[in-house]
Amino acid sequence: MIKIAVCGALGKMGQEVCQAVTDCPETELIAKIDIASDHMYHTIEEAHRVEDIDVLIDFTQPKSIYENALYCLNNGIKIVIGTTGLTDEQIAELKRLSEENNTGCLIAPNFSTGAVLMMMFAQQAAKYFDNAEIIELHHNQKKDAPSGTAIKTALMMSEAKETFKKGNCAETETIKGSRGGTSYSDIQIHSVRMPGYIASQEVIFGSSGQIFKIRHDSMDRKCYMDGILLAVKHVAEKNDFTYGLENIL
Repeated sequence: MIKIAVCGALGKMGQEVCQAVTDCPETELIAKIDIASDHMYHTIEEAHRVEDIDVLIDFTQPKSIYENALYCLNNGIKIVIGTTGLTDEQIAELKRLSEENNTGCLIAPNFSTGAVLMMMFAQQAAKYFDNAEIIELHHNQKKDAPSGTAIKTALMMSEAKETFKKGNCAETETIKGSRGGTSYSDIQIHSVRMPGYIASQEVIFGSSGQIFKIRHDSMDRKCYMDGILLAVKHVAEKNDFTYGLENIL
């Protein structure tokens, strides 16, 4: 039985994760952690003093995830990270600590198998198109932009070529930010924040005479649970560092 702590247990994702861990016959929910509750542990350190945690699942906020991960990796707690907002430098440091301390760490911008397949298909399509942009759409309570999924998608696509702006004219933004943000290999990412969405992403490829789109929509947070449990079982069994669920599918 894998002993699980969930950090950010009161959030919408955290509540779904707690239920999924409780329902899974291979996992045991031993600690709920949320700074906003008077009836749960407030910090990972507080829970760790009392509970023997095998794996911590973190769905907190971008401002706290890095410090949470540092604590876990320096104290022998394996961690599955679903919170986005980590920088490339922070991810590199967590990779170093995971390997140095022989403590498993899996970071996934998205745990939906459909979203991961979208990213993998986009990576394949990138070989055949010279122009591409990404539009990601999330609920209006998401604090970081662009989404971790969009950033990871762009990173995967960038392995195919140095730029996805072939033939573009020189541009002038009459309203700053109109063209979105420029990411890896000059891929423009556009972020939409709107009530009604959970998480959606569209990758648009273009060439002379054709447009090719790959899109994924999440309708319910339950779609992430199978991927999260898969990640938990992976880090419980192995002590490696993994960035992206596609690496263990």
